[in-house]
Amino acid sequence: MLRVLSQVAVTMVFATALGAAPGNSTPDSKQQGAPGQIQEKVKPVVKPVKTRKSQVGKASWYGRIFQHKPTASGEPYDMDQLTAAHRTLPLGSWIKVTNLKNDRSVVVRINDRGPVLKNRIIDLSYSAAKMLGMGHDGVDPVRLEVVETPLIAEYAGAR
Repeated sequence: MLRVLSQVAVTMVFATALGAAPGNSTPDSKQQGAPGQIQEKVKPVVKPVKTRKSQVGKASWYGRIFQHKPTASGEPYDMDQLTAAHRTLPLGSWIKVTNLKNDRSVVVRINDRGPVLKNRIIDLSYSAAKMLGMGHDGVDPVRLEVVETPLIAEYAGAR
């Protein structure tokens, strides 16, 4: 009698293990198609990047001596484009920069890392600094506001 019960127990454990093996599914499962068929990939949900609403600090600009040198994004620096360098924002982010001295604003794309000096929060291209009316000393107080980051843009487009 004990031998029969142990054989039944082994059979039940074995059957349960086979049923739970990867690739096996029940009729109620959400997988469709026969084994070996290519299943359609489901695009993962992209969560927005948590960013601060604004940042206030000093901005500087860089120009001709960096012209055509590679940026952190891999593209060559162009002092005539509206671009900037930031330490932490994702490359490709769009930022509204407002000069707090004269209230002029410009929207720039982050394509580089910097600034090197710790008391600065952003390095602007020559063209962006010119639009902001930055003086010849090259440093002005600014406020940064994130307009769009790459992951937020992808998330908004996935809706």
